[in-house]
Amino acid sequence: MKPFYYIVLLLLAGIFAQDALSQTQTPQQRRQTPRQRADAEKNDLPVLTTRAASKNEDQSKNIDNMVWIREVYRWIDLRKENNSALYFPEQPIEDRMNLFTLLFKLVAQGQVPGYEYLDGREIFTDAHKVNFENILKNYQIIYTSQGAGNQIKYTIQDSDIPSNEVLMYTIKEAWYFDQATGMFNSRILAICPMLLRQEDEFAEPVRIPLFWLRYEDIRPYISRALIMTSNLNNALTYSIDDFFNKKMYVGEIVKTTNMMNRSLAQEVGNDPEKLKLAQDSIESQLKFFEGKLWVPVDSTATANKKDAKKDSKKTTNDTKETKPKESKIESGPTKSVRRTR
Repeated sequence: MKPFYYIVLLLLAGIFAQDALSQTQTPQQRRQTPRQRADAEKNDLPVLTTRAASKNEDQSKNIDNMVWIREVYRWIDLRKENNSALYFPEQPIEDRMNLFTLLFKLVAQGQVPGYEYLDGREIFTDAHKVNFENILKNYQIIYTSQGAGNQIKYTIQDSDIPSNEVLMYTIKEAWYFDQATGMFNSRILAICPMLLRQEDEFAEPVRIPLFWLRYEDIRPYISRALIMTSNLNNALTYSIDDFFNKKMYVGEIVKTTNMMNRSLAQEVGNDPEKLKLAQDSIESQLKFFEGKLWVPVDSTATANKKDAKKDSKKTTNDTKETKPKESKIESGPTKSVRRTR
């Protein structure tokens, strides 16, 4: 009888322990398999679920068939206050990390492919996938590796990730007109972290592009990475994906896609005034194109309708004032017939 009693107690203890564990886990962790959960704890990165992958595929809109597209390249400087939300914290704090640390870990673990930074053009094919081990060696980043071939994964300590040196990003925007929906919109196509290293004490820091990443590949991960966007409100109310979609960043235009594949500096020179004029001209062209898509309300016709309405009302009032009033004739007291007799 006692062995049976002990078995029942062990079963009940196991059930209570499982319930307590499920309550401490997030809904995302409960949907993961044990292997996925183990990988997430090991990599310290969120695992892309099937539902998240399907949602990301739906959000990835193909703009190749649009009737009008203008591609713009910008430099996002993280030293500016508007963009500092992508830089802090420099080192991960619990589950919070800055944008580069997240992207670096995604590429290191093979969850997102990185592509070579070519001279002015980006090609997202397997032939141009970046050799991540070469990047680690070239920039003297300490690492350990596991596996081989396509299954190889790199492990880098948080303190060895050069997130404090990545002070700029190059982003590629596409401004397009969707004829099917009649909407003029923009979206980010790709992003490239840039390492700023000072090779000489008195020289300017050198911009070193690391690798291109397709935005649709990183969207499922950055949409769950919350950031602080205000010094007055410390609540984590926006994700990194919101930060880009809502155009909360500021960036100077350095190039537009053109047939000669030339940057603005190559077209107008390094004169700051000419460069600023060219940048403002591109911004004005985008606003001008959007303004010409819609037919404005004819203010002259509207004014004429209001004037006609006022004239009609005035004529009605004049007619009422000129209408003759009926005069009332006051009659005196009527004499009695009896008194006249």
